[in-house]
Amino acid sequence: MDSEVGPLRAVLLHRPGNELKRLTPRNNDQLLFDSIPWVDRAQQEHDAFADVLRGRGVEVLLLADVLRTALEDQRAHAAGVHAAVDDRRLGVDLADSLRSHLSGVDAHTLAEVLMAGMTFEELPSAEGASLVRMMHDPRDFAVDPLPNLLFTRDSSAWIGDRVAISSLTMPARRRETALLDLVYAYHPRFRHADRAYGAHSAPIEGGDVMLLASGVVAIGVGERTTPAGAESLARSVFADGLAHTVVAVPIEQSRATMHLDTVCTMVDVDAVVMYPLARDSLTAFTLQPTGDGGVKVAGPTPFLEAAAIAMGIDRLRVIDTGLDPVTAEREQWDDGNNTLALAPGVVVGYERNAETNERLTEAGIEVLPITGSELGSGRGGPRCMSCPVRRDPQ
Repeated sequence: MDSEVGPLRAVLLHRPGNELKRLTPRNNDQLLFDSIPWVDRAQQEHDAFADVLRGRGVEVLLLADVLRTALEDQRAHAAGVHAAVDDRRLGVDLADSLRSHLSGVDAHTLAEVLMAGMTFEELPSAEGASLVRMMHDPRDFAVDPLPNLLFTRDSSAWIGDRVAISSLTMPARRRETALLDLVYAYHPRFRHADRAYGAHSAPIEGGDVMLLASGVVAIGVGERTTPAGAESLARSVFADGLAHTVVAVPIEQSRATMHLDTVCTMVDVDAVVMYPLARDSLTAFTLQPTGDGGVKVAGPTPFLEAAAIAMGIDRLRVIDTGLDPVTAEREQWDDGNNTLALAPGVVVGYERNAETNERLTEAGIEVLPITGSELGSGRGGPRCMSCPVRRDPQ
C-alpha cells in the first residue's frame, strides 16, 4: 500500500462494543472521551459506515472477529492473558488467581475481557484475603477497558507491504497495541506480514502517519507522536526501502489537533482537505536517507511546499474546512477534514460538516456522508475509525 487514495480493497474496523458501556462521567476524561456515547446508536452509525464501505466493494474486517480467531492459537491465548493481567495493579495473589482463571476461558471470553476490561467485582472469587480487592471500589477496573479501539487507524498502519504497530502515548490506550500484536502475529491472514515498526519503540501513532504518494510518508509530530518516534519510523522505512522521503510536520499539541489527520487528509492524488488556519502555518522537516545508513534533515519549510517537492508535483490542491473562521473551527473540531478516501476523488465524511462537504463537492470530490453524532464523541472521523490493510495502486 503506497498511498492514501488508491482504491481501497480491505480495511480493519472495530464495531463499538461493551467497552463503550464502561464509560461514565467519572472516567470518560481519563479514557479520552469528551462525552458518554449512546452505545446502541453508535453501533447503528458504525454499521451504516461499514455498509457504505461494503457497497463500494471494500472487504470489512472487524477487530473483534480477527482477535477471536487469533486467540484460538494457544500461544496467542497465553500472550493475551499476559497482556490482561498486571501484577503491579493486582498484587501477586490476585494476579495469579486472575491469570489462572483467564487461562481456562475460551477465545471469545478472553477477547471480551481484553476489549471491555473487568471490574474488581467481576473478578473470579479467590480464597484468602486480598488487600487490593478490599481497598478497591467494586466498580474500579482490575483490567482497563479499551473504548478507543474504535479508532483502528491509531494502533497500526500499513506502509507498503509491512505493518507498523504503533507505540501509543496515552496510558488509556497503551494496551491496544498488545491486541494488534496478537492479531498480526497469529491470525492466519496476517501472520506472515513483516513489521515496519514495533510497539516498544519511540511513541508514534497511526493518525500521524500519512502516505502522500509512493515513497513519500508524512508524519505529524505533536501530542501523540514524538520527534524521536518520527525519526525512528523514518529510519525504519528507509532501511526497508518503503520510502525515499519522510516529511515530519510539527502540529499543535492540543486535543483539537491530536494527530496530523485532524488537520488534513488526502482526498485525491494531488489534493488535501485542510483546516484553513493550518494552511499557511504548517511547516515541515524533510528527511532522506544518506545512503550509508544515516539520515539527513532539511528545513523547516512550508508543509505544502515540502510535500509537493517530495511528491514530484507542482503543488498540492487545498480544499479548506469551511469558509469563515468560526465555521472552519467548528467543522475542524467535528472532524470535517478527517476523511477516508475510497478511491481518488471519492471520500467518506461526516454529514454534519455540511460546508466542508459542499466545498469538497465543488472541487470535484465525491463525498459519501455518514452519521456520526455518537461515533464522534471520542474525537475521531472516518479516517480515524479505519485501518486500510490493502489498497490498489493509485
